[in-house]
Amino acid sequence: MISSLRGQVQHVGLDHAVVEVGGVGFAVQMTPTTLATLRRGEEASLATTLIVREDSLTLFGFADAEARELFSLLQTVSGIGPRIALATLAVLEPDKLRHALAEGNITVLTQVPGIGKKGAERLIIELRDKVGALPTPSTPAHSQTRDHVVEALLGLGFPAKAAETTVDNVLGENPDQSTSAVLRRALATLGRK
Repeated sequence: MISSLRGQVQHVGLDHAVVEVGGVGFAVQMTPTTLATLRRGEEASLATTLIVREDSLTLFGFADAEARELFSLLQTVSGIGPRIALATLAVLEPDKLRHALAEGNITVLTQVPGIGKKGAERLIIELRDKVGALPTPSTPAHSQTRDHVVEALLGLGFPAKAAETTVDNVLGENPDQSTSAVLRRALATLGRK
């Protein structure tokens, strides 16, 4: 996967830019807000994600890793593909999107082209609890430890609910533990079930 690009901007279009890296020009799809920060001939640094389809490889670029994570998270919802996920981030800034999902604000979510009332309800149901789990620049170390351990447990095949509950219980006993200590305790607890 191509997770970031740094290079000279060769072209800025309405929905994409071409960034040259090592003599290769990468066409990168972006929101208008991100495109507005780019200037032809200047260097750009982007967080990216590559979407592979049968008939295409499409690179999407973001101003920061938080927007990239939200883009990926949006696509976990049935009926939301990369185009609608990008449109969502074009209409709603990451913080506004998080708040709309957390508060269940259907009106804000339906401002996005391609998302109707049912789609907004599905987004809220499926992502309400997950948007709080994404790290933000102001997230305390305790929350980042929780996020890292839960992610590791999910990677090992444990169910999301069991992983989150177990990590919360372990951190509830002692919130100042290191990530590795929390992971060991969580694995020991889950291994007994």
